[in-house]
Amino acid sequence: MATTTADITITSTDLLSDSLSLTTSATLTDAGGATGMTQASGLSRKTTTAVTEYTLFAAADYTDDTANKVYLKNTETNTALFFEVQIAGVVVGKLYAGDWAFIPWSADTTGTNCDIDITPSSTASHTLEYMLFHEGL
Repeated sequence: MATTTADITITSTDLLSDSLSLTTSATLTDAGGATGMTQASGLSRKTTTAVTEYTLFAAADYTDDTANKVYLKNTETNTALFFEVQIAGVVVGKLYAGDWAFIPWSADTTGTNCDIDITPSSTASHTLEYMLFHEGL
């Protein structure tokens, strides 16, 4: 059984009246939580030069309603360059320079096509790093 762990640490000395220090960890498992997640898409990068919507992950290519996890990172340092992230055609947010996200994804195909799409902010060359941890195809 594969063991993959995701960790996050959030700290700040000036956000609140007291210092903030939050750390949490999760072991990635298949749906039901008994078996470690054993498959990954491999770390990839997409460099764009057009304001065009791109599909990173098509729900139809993966097992429906499983415990998939998606990692996204805008590798740019230019603060004007961002990626809009959509799931099932709904904008879930924008990743600005240096921003990253780690989100669950159901790959649901029963009612809505839950593809994960990105749209770059400009025609300037910018790069998104991404990876999918999943149960199967």
